[in-house]
Amino acid sequence: MSWISIVLISYLLGNISPSYFIGKKFKNLDIREHGSGNAGTTNTLRVLGAKYALVVFVVDFLKGLIATQIGYKAGGLEFALVAAVAVVFGHVFPVLLKFKGGKGVATSVGALLGLFHIYGLIALLLAIALIMKTRYVSLGSIVGMSTLPFILYSARQPRESIITSIVLAGFIIFTHRENIKRLINKTERKLGEKTK
Repeated sequence: MSWISIVLISYLLGNISPSYFIGKKFKNLDIREHGSGNAGTTNTLRVLGAKYALVVFVVDFLKGLIATQIGYKAGGLEFALVAAVAVVFGHVFPVLLKFKGGKGVATSVGALLGLFHIYGLIALLLAIALIMKTRYVSLGSIVGMSTLPFILYSARQPRESIITSIVLAGFIIFTHRENIKRLINKTERKLGEKTK
């Protein structure tokens, strides 16, 4: 299997949007037109509730995990790294939903745990701890993703892995640019706050 095939498969896998399909099937709404307008776990929690949000997180997580495992089987670490970037890109910019998807956090978590295992878990636990302390999902996501490159560098992981983690961290920062503004202005909603 060529790297182009891996990119296409991973990108299309990323296009699968559980929050969109759940909203349409069970509530007859487009999740992207409610709350923050994001087709992801946090907005699903605020708009549809915890039960649906859990399903969304699991499916989005599995997309990242499955894509990296396909990449590994097809061509080792390098293909898996390409798959990770492609699946997250597909989640954020899905052609099937006119390029308006989620922010890529759950899919990135799945991909990073599939790629880096214990190092990805350390970054995830850091993110969870920060979310529990501050109740800001966006802050925990940004900090967790941003620390991973340093964790990988400290653990002397391959340069390609570090570069990929930097790309994904930069991507997460980009998708959270409005959240960053709200965090600075102290208007960001905390976990558990219902959307208006």
